[in-house]
Amino acid sequence: MVEELVAAGATLASAGAVYAMAAARVVKQYERGVVFRLGKLRPEVRGPGFTMIVPGIDKLRKVNMQIVTMPVPGQEGITRDNVTVRVDAVVYFKVTAPAEAVVRVEDYRFAVAQMAQTSLRSIIGKSELDDLLSNREKLNEGLELMIDSPAVEWGVTIDRVEIKDVSLPETMKRSMARQAEADRERRARVINADAELQASKKLAEAAKEMSEQPAALQLRLLQTVVAVAAEKNSTLVLPFPVELLRFLERAQAGPPVAQQPGPSVAQQPTPPGVPQPTPPGVQQATPPAVRQPEPYEVQQPVQEQLPPVEPRPNSGVRGAISRQD
Repeated sequence: MVEELVAAGATLASAGAVYAMAAARVVKQYERGVVFRLGKLRPEVRGPGFTMIVPGIDKLRKVNMQIVTMPVPGQEGITRDNVTVRVDAVVYFKVTAPAEAVVRVEDYRFAVAQMAQTSLRSIIGKSELDDLLSNREKLNEGLELMIDSPAVEWGVTIDRVEIKDVSLPETMKRSMARQAEADRERRARVINADAELQASKKLAEAAKEMSEQPAALQLRLLQTVVAVAAEKNSTLVLPFPVELLRFLERAQAGPPVAQQPGPSVAQQPTPPGVPQPTPPGVQQATPPAVRQPEPYEVQQPVQEQLPPVEPRPNSGVRGAISRQD
């Protein structure tokens, strides 16, 4: 009898141990447990730690509550200014409602990935190239809002979305490089022109000061000679003062000649062939043109036409009489 009781107790203990092992579950700190009893969702969500379920009746599904980092594959699209680009992004999200993440969507990870790719393509089509390159923060906010709107119903919250890389065609890269180079060259020219303007103003002020003190020019010349000689060059370039050149010009020209009284411009003899000016109010007589015979020129007889002579009374001749000399 005692042996039978011992055997029954051992059997019960073994059955209890097997039941406990089958019903015992451990939920980690970053997980939550969702229990389905005969296919129906239990309202309570099991927290981290040790928990028990009914073997064969209950089914425990664990949901990870950590932030998931999901890279979005590169998506090719055409921007609003008709430029073909390829954009890569990364999505950070986490599950906030474990029951809804299990019940409302089959695979919330795959759903978030597809929604991220679709939203990224939509953002590329609505944006310009300059926005993709320089205004990424605004695009990240818009992309996060587009993904987060449907994900809230799945019990998923989008923590952050970042555009990782923007790939451009080689032709567009060369065009942008030429544009940047031209802009830098323009700014360099403006800076050089401004420097020349300031230098010219300073030089003008220095020239004005030196003109008031002629000895300053000689001192400046000596300073230049010292600066050139300090380089230990074999050739010495010595500037020649401009004032000395002017002095030599004045010495070569000699003293100024006093102006002697003489005929006025109107009384000076006029070279042959040049018409003399006529005083106002005086009519100039035109001299007869005399033609000088050129050498070896044969004088042709001049035919002089005389006035017609009236015929005599008894003469029947009518006409004109001409004479040749």
